Amino acid sequence: MRIPLIAGNWKMNTTVAEAMELASSMRARLDKIEGIEKVVCPPSISLTAVGRILQDSSVRLGAQNMYFEVKGAYTGEISPTMLKGLVQFVILGHSERRACFGETDEVINKKVQAALDFGLKPILCVGERLEENEAGETERVITKQLTRSLGGIKPTINLVIAYEPVWAIGTGRAADGLTAKTTIKCIRDVLAKLWDNDVAQEVRVLYGGSVTSNNIAEFVSQSEIDGALVGGASLKADEFPSIVSQSFVIKRQGA
Repeated sequence: MRIPLIAGNWKMNTTVAEAMELASSMRARLDKIEGIEKVVCPPSISLTAVGRILQDSSVRLGAQNMYFEVKGAYTGEISPTMLKGLVQFVILGHSERRACFGETDEVINKKVQAALDFGLKPILCVGERLEENEAGETERVITKQLTRSLGGIKPTINLVIAYEPVWAIGTGRAADGLTAKTTIKCIRDVLAKLWDNDVAQEVRVLYGGSVTSNNIAEFVSQSEIDGALVGGASLKADEFPSIVSQSFVIKRQGA
């Protein structure tokens, strides 16, 4: 039985003080929701402060990025050893990292391996651009991204996949539940070929892209979808707990 997971990606938003206030305002409501894993991913400068606020709660902490080297002359980067013991999850391969900072599948592969080596759980993002979607190339793009990003990595369930169609991120244009389910089924098929079917059925796969409290039910009601990676809505103190709460209720009912 895969445990549902809702992760909030705060991206480059909030000062340290604002991040602390947001975490404080959501902690009590999130802590009351059992049976679902909850993760917040603030900017790196706020990880320690938010971590203190979430200490002894059921809300987990995640980083938004990580470099694959342990230490060295990599100005501005964060290593897995810096995150170990501070966070439980780390988002890797987000489309904004790919598009804005030129990250390739090969670089992402090294990051995923490094995260696993140091006991961190990667949230690996994959997704197609609008032109690829309209050309019917979604399956090809997803297959290539997964194959290259996970190449040489031993089978593990300490990994989360987030399907985030690039055309849906921050646009208000979410995919529909059935389309997301179909693509996530493709993701499990690729995992089954890379590793094996048992692992593919245990790995949690999320949907991401313009997720809100108004449309979350459409996604988590699909049996293949184990939760969501939430962007802008995770910055709203009432919205994010509502998304988590709805997801728990639907999954408890047997989606």
